Amino acid sequence: MTSSDRTPADLLRSALAADPARPLVTFYDDATGERVELSVATFANWVAKTSNLLQGELAAGPGDRLALLLPAHWQSAVWLLACSSVGVVAEVGGDPAQADVVVSGPDTLDRARACGGERVALALRPLGGRFPQTPAGFADYAVEVPAQGDRFAPYAPVDPDAAALTVGGLRLSGAELVGRAREDAAALGLTPGARLLSGRPYDSWDGLSAGLFAPLAAGASVVLCRNLAELAPDGLAKRAESERVTHSVA
Repeated sequence: MTSSDRTPADLLRSALAADPARPLVTFYDDATGERVELSVATFANWVAKTSNLLQGELAAGPGDRLALLLPAHWQSAVWLLACSSVGVVAEVGGDPAQADVVVSGPDTLDRARACGGERVALALRPLGGRFPQTPAGFADYAVEVPAQGDRFAPYAPVDPDAAALTVGGLRLSGAELVGRAREDAAALGLTPGARLLSGRPYDSWDGLSAGLFAPLAAGASVVLCRNLAELAPDGLAKRAESERVTHSVA
């Protein structure tokens, strides 16, 4: 990471330049048994495709508001970085009725229908699988994203001082988000190559920071765990050992 990075998208670009092959996000869902590991390069490719979908197909641009109704998940992390790449404000748990775009998981579709703009649904199935039948009124992310380009360039420069994220009543610009992520990474003792295990949900800054932004800012990686309550009593310790975890906030 470099001192000139002022948005989350900048942090990802620096990570890609430094070591594209290293793991960035390792995701577990203990309700389904899913495990997905994404290198920096693979994660960045998903972000580029999603950014192209957001900018090109959904016609979103700087200052537009996206209600993100997703749990802690690797695809949620992709959408957060795509929003930063385009300049769209990611409103985590935001009101779909006030948003230009809504991105919803399978459990929040009824709420998401309040959005009068573009609607995207994610099945959150293992391996990024699609819905058996696309929900009415939504585009299926798993159907739409594969055809998008592997390189992304924003139509307009992203202003680091413009609003980038809202969560739990907190509103941050891109530069403020990066600053807080760096502070959190230092407080957690994260250094390049560290492996942070987080079981926190994505409904607060603490969850977003531990589950994505602080490791990204530090040149570390995250083991993001959903439904940890489903693990056997000794499961967490075994996972920490197998994933070479150096820090934990589960």
